[in-house]
Amino acid sequence: MADPSPSRRHLLRAGLVSGAVGSIAACEPCAGVASGPAVHTRQRVRWRLASSFPSTLDTIFGASTVLADEVAAMTDGQFTIEVYQAGELVPALQVLDAAQKGSCEVGQTAGYYYVGKNPALAFDTCLPFGLNSRLQTAWLQEAGGLDLVNSVYAQFSVRSFPCGNTGTQMGGWYRTAIQSLADLKGLKMRIPGLGGKVLDLLGVSVQNIPGGDVYPALERGVIDATDWVGPYDDELLGFYQVAKIYHYPGWWEPGPSLSFVVNQDAWDSLPSDYQAIFTAASNRAATTMQARYDAKNPPALQRLLGHGVQLVPFPEDVMAAAREASDQLLSDLSSESADFARILEAWQGYRKGAATWFGTAERAFLNAGG
Repeated sequence: MADPSPSRRHLLRAGLVSGAVGSIAACEPCAGVASGPAVHTRQRVRWRLASSFPSTLDTIFGASTVLADEVAAMTDGQFTIEVYQAGELVPALQVLDAAQKGSCEVGQTAGYYYVGKNPALAFDTCLPFGLNSRLQTAWLQEAGGLDLVNSVYAQFSVRSFPCGNTGTQMGGWYRTAIQSLADLKGLKMRIPGLGGKVLDLLGVSVQNIPGGDVYPALERGVIDATDWVGPYDDELLGFYQVAKIYHYPGWWEPGPSLSFVVNQDAWDSLPSDYQAIFTAASNRAATTMQARYDAKNPPALQRLLGHGVQLVPFPEDVMAAAREASDQLLSDLSSESADFARILEAWQGYRKGAATWFGTAERAFLNAGG
């Protein structure tokens, strides 16, 4: 995703000494100290982060600034990360490639952008009709999912860290309402990941367009519809100005997680305390992203409705066909990819147990009007 008018973000805190980006050098002990407490010295580390998102999307892009600020604060400014928005350092959809090559030490992106490289990378983000945000986070961080995902990322010489989750997304913006399955035939829609592959099976003409290019494409009629995230981001991007139908739910993105992908050599070069600090900072960034979306989406939805936006659920035949096509896609990918089959087995086992639990107390509470 790219910003129409990107501007470079400098995240070095006041008073930090600027250094060569990406370089690592040992700090000299303080001169003239002959006695007293031992002086703690740290290595100076300068990293660059390339994001797949424009800085105008302050909630999703903002997770990168949270990461950078936390890392700098916990190292007394000795480990700094300079953040670049989409298109500033590398194109939005080439962030994984940049981290793999070492063009940047870390990238902020979504694994499902790269299913063309390996379909199993979708598990790092989400699967259609898959896990909600809480379950996705639990699967990645506590149920072994991140280890499985990183076994795939290792093929690209990077490792993944939590960046955040948007929560269940909306079904996107449409010039004309989808009233039946037949209305999907020939529809030109921007949608990435496995959701795009499912809609392709249902007759949609799928396009994967960076974020900064979506609005003009929708405005000019290059596409008929687009998905994005939810009310807060969608309002910022102005989609309601050129399309008034807001379908829901985003069944292809029930709880999509974003990632920080770190070059493996750069990671191995970090001192162990810096590795621990980066890990803690990424977890803080992930928690912050989810909390900000949960706080900002409700009032944004009310503002959109005030602009005449129509909330429209997907028809039942669309939902049923999408579920069937999604199951078929997962089966086909398992036949084609050993990585996908291996992770899918573990993922389905986790989802089955989680559905039993969440379908008990959580569902009963929601059904009761909670």
